[in-house]
Amino acid sequence: MSQLCEGRVVIITGAARGIGRAHALAYAREGAKVVVNDLGGAADGTGSSATPAEEVVEEIRALGGEATANGDSVADWDGAGRLVKTAIDTFGRLDVVVNNAGFLRDRMFVSTSEQEWDAVINVHLKGHFCVSRHACEYWRGESKAGHPVDARIINTSSGAGLQGSVGQSTYSAAKGGIASLTLVQAAELGRYGVTANAIAPAARTRMTEAVFADDMAAPSDGSFDEAAPENISPLVVWLGSTESRDVTGRVFEVKGGMIGVSDGWRDGPTIDKGARWEPDEVGSAVADLLQKAPAPQKVFGT
Repeated sequence: MSQLCEGRVVIITGAARGIGRAHALAYAREGAKVVVNDLGGAADGTGSSATPAEEVVEEIRALGGEATANGDSVADWDGAGRLVKTAIDTFGRLDVVVNNAGFLRDRMFVSTSEQEWDAVINVHLKGHFCVSRHACEYWRGESKAGHPVDARIINTSSGAGLQGSVGQSTYSAAKGGIASLTLVQAAELGRYGVTANAIAPAARTRMTEAVFADDMAAPSDGSFDEAAPENISPLVVWLGSTESRDVTGRVFEVKGGMIGVSDGWRDGPTIDKGARWEPDEVGSAVADLLQKAPAPQKVFGT
């Protein structure tokens, strides 16, 4: 019986713990060769250790799979380049990038420091850019050389990025940017044989346990654990397979046994005067538009 991702080479960032670790093991079970990337830092992004990534590699090898560890920072341009090179040098190719790495520095907006803003934007939004950009340079080169490319980018957004979350302005901004980045990647990269999709997962991780401890607790009665990070990975594995080649530019929400497609921003009601508006005319026009438009989803925490 063939495996869904047999022979495919996958980079997973932030793959030593939580959702990333679950992705790495799930891909290995489906026959993929996995590059386990992780700095091994704390939940707030500080510190580093090679041990957590190496432990996941050993788990994969114990399953009979192939894997290698990488400790480069995804937010470092040269480090991201080394990460992509690790996959190609070790396994001879690269087929899938799963951008998962991230951490939290929760603050109310008026309390957020420049340092906290830069740190979160760097690892989430810049990290997605750096790794994908180096991977796409490789894939474009392969395509132009006449070699078949059937590649995937799978980004990690969040419900916070899709509708905002109180106390997480920086994280929400980064995750919203990732959703938009995914749309542009899908539009631009199809010509090279590359698809781009994103997920907005909800699961128990080091980042969510502290904030949603009660909601994310594992059931003690042996019933289905809706918050288990392993629930997220089947969708991500399928998106990395050759079966998903016709799916691109989508953001999937996933939690427990639920998979949904986010509707995103769409053009809504309009009023066209056919001439320049006067300032005192705008109020009634906006009131009319809002009357016709659906109410926005509530921001998390409100």
